[in-house]
Amino acid sequence: MRTRPISPYFDILEDADGRQTMVVYLKGIALLRLVLTNKGTAFTLAERAELGLDGLLPSAVNTLAQQVARVYKGYLARATPIARYEFLRALQERHEILFYALLAEHLEEMLPVVYTPTVGEAVQKFHALYQYPRGISLSPQNIDRTDDVARAYPMEDVRMIVVTDSSAILGIGDQGYGGLAIPIGKLALYTVGGGVSPFHTLPVSLDVGTGRADLRDDPDYLGVRQERLRGEAYLDFVDRFVAMVEKHWPQAVIQWEDLAKDVAFEVLDRYRARHPSFNDDIQGTGAVALAGVMSACRLKGERLADQRFVVHGAGAGGVGVAWAIRQGLEREGLTRDEATARIFVLDSGGLMVEGRGITGYKARFVQPAAAIAGWSCAGPVPDLLETVREARATVLLGLSGQPGAFTEDVVRAAAANTDRPVVFPLSNPTSSCEAIPEEVLDWTEGRAIVATGSPFDPVVRGETRHVIGQGNNAFIFPGLGLGAILGYVRTISNGMVHAAAEALAAYTAEKYVPDGLVYPPVADLAEVSVRVAVAVLEVALAEGLATLPERWVAAGALDDLEGYVRRHFWQPEYLPFVLGESRPA
Repeated sequence: MRTRPISPYFDILEDADGRQTMVVYLKGIALLRLVLTNKGTAFTLAERAELGLDGLLPSAVNTLAQQVARVYKGYLARATPIARYEFLRALQERHEILFYALLAEHLEEMLPVVYTPTVGEAVQKFHALYQYPRGISLSPQNIDRTDDVARAYPMEDVRMIVVTDSSAILGIGDQGYGGLAIPIGKLALYTVGGGVSPFHTLPVSLDVGTGRADLRDDPDYLGVRQERLRGEAYLDFVDRFVAMVEKHWPQAVIQWEDLAKDVAFEVLDRYRARHPSFNDDIQGTGAVALAGVMSACRLKGERLADQRFVVHGAGAGGVGVAWAIRQGLEREGLTRDEATARIFVLDSGGLMVEGRGITGYKARFVQPAAAIAGWSCAGPVPDLLETVREARATVLLGLSGQPGAFTEDVVRAAAANTDRPVVFPLSNPTSSCEAIPEEVLDWTEGRAIVATGSPFDPVVRGETRHVIGQGNNAFIFPGLGLGAILGYVRTISNGMVHAAAEALAAYTAEKYVPDGLVYPPVADLAEVSVRVAVAVLEVALAEGLATLPERWVAAGALDDLEGYVRRHFWQPEYLPFVLGESRPA
């Protein structure tokens, strides 16, 4: 028998055959108030007697399936997406295993509620909707007491942390403390779609202030009321957070989320060699876009290297996509210069071209002045339409957050360059999408291959039904994180991120490209995550970055990586409970 310490309040006991029992050090009403130990009406009569629950619950003993059916009716009774979001969050905060069982059974239906696009509205209304605390909040008020903060968190063995400073939430910008809803939602997907146990996850808000005076002046605002920390003061703050993680949860993977573009690359570069971490907006977005374009190339019967790319938007997501596309081109045999020459990135000032004085993270994708010599342009810097036309773009990727940016002229210009233009308006939420799929298909007579960042209904043109793929980062980050956790990796390399993209593209090619899809349905998320995790583990081992404990090596993990991943893929189910007299020292 082996005990897996998890919390001061409970542990999990595992026998030689892998059967698990929850050992609890609480009795009575406390078990029902601690969300991860609350089975509600599923406590057996024997457990109720042993654990001091007699008389505290209805007489009926339900199965988890019966509970799921009951709460699903409550979910359906809510009329709007935001009301359903509130229902799910309330369920998560009183009955967490049931929440994940419900979400797993209805994932395709509920993903747009717990994640984009509804989570964007939840962020904006966070302060009015707030009812339950979750995770850790670090601010200038407590950053000097990180040891106390860490010790107060009820989970001792944290393996996955999603952290945001809320400076660049989706396409809606600085949201102050309300951005904490994003890590909460992402971690729900880590659990239900990536098999990461909720006993080992932690959402974190770096509450460093907000640049929005309207939030600071709002009487309902829940964050620290000060101007946002910047520069060295900001980096010192983040240093203290990372030091806290290294001291208290050294095996945790950190996912940086929704950091402003001016610091996202700096933070990633500052810590990625020091602690296993990645930025989902940069690397996750890049990987999922690359996977979709690879699937589109298979549909076209062409190679990645046959394409010319326009990336509209030069924030963290846009440059992340350009980086991923370049990695893919280099793997097809192009040199760095040859690959970069095929990728045209635009920011708010137009094409990023030599002579504009572009520096920092954007500089790596500036085109030389010679690249646009002979172009027909109205001004010194090509705009989007001119770039698509003159660069002979065959792939158009939107990460600008500018609704309607892909106009009819722009889309028709791409369609003039190839029989099947690839048009991916990827900005989230839906209100920020660069184009509506139905319009793109109309403007291209149904020839375009379209995918979006938010969910859209299929488009029917004549007798043809076009399924709109969702380029959702959820196809990448849960499997990437799970593979990093199970590999006990020292760092998350570019090779591991690229392997995640290739695994998603390979899965789509195997299952869905023959039917014309470029992404799998959301219902396949768990299976996709298994494939991604295995691919990430393979690269981590090949690059010497994995440090699996000897017990897993001896158990044959290296001989059967898929089996290793599947055995550790957490499922929402109730364990039998026993009362522990006292926790082992």
